[in-house]
Amino acid sequence: MGKRRQSRELALKVLFSLDYFKTNPEECFDLVCNNFDASEDIKPFSRELVLGVFSCLKEIDALIDKTSKNWRLERIGRVDRAILRLAIYEFLKRDDIPPKVSINEAVDLGKKFGGKDSGAFINGLLDKIYNTIKMEPKEMLKDHSVNAV
Repeated sequence: MGKRRQSRELALKVLFSLDYFKTNPEECFDLVCNNFDASEDIKPFSRELVLGVFSCLKEIDALIDKTSKNWRLERIGRVDRAILRLAIYEFLKRDDIPPKVSINEAVDLGKKFGGKDSGAFINGLLDKIYNTIKMEPKEMLKDHSVNAV
């Protein structure tokens, strides 16, 4: 398994924990790394992902709310929600990661860590969100997040 995949898995574990405990992301990152014996070479990218998601969580959650017509954010399972947040962060802020890679990685994470329908659910929702992002300038997306939260 590649280092970026391992980094995303570690980031998923941290984001999942943060969703439960609502604590400081740096402390949570260190705690998860210690408990799962994370190797040093995957920590930097994983930390970037976690802190990045955390820094624009309202914007990300507003996009999920806006796009998922039949699913309120609170109804989405914690694993799926963490995976969605991770991929959406990559869409919005990581120009070095092609959106198709983010979607494929998210679907694979959903299949590995989520429920039996997680992969399809994540794929469908991320496809809609990506198409929304492509159609609207990023400045407009930020305006939506302010109004939606």
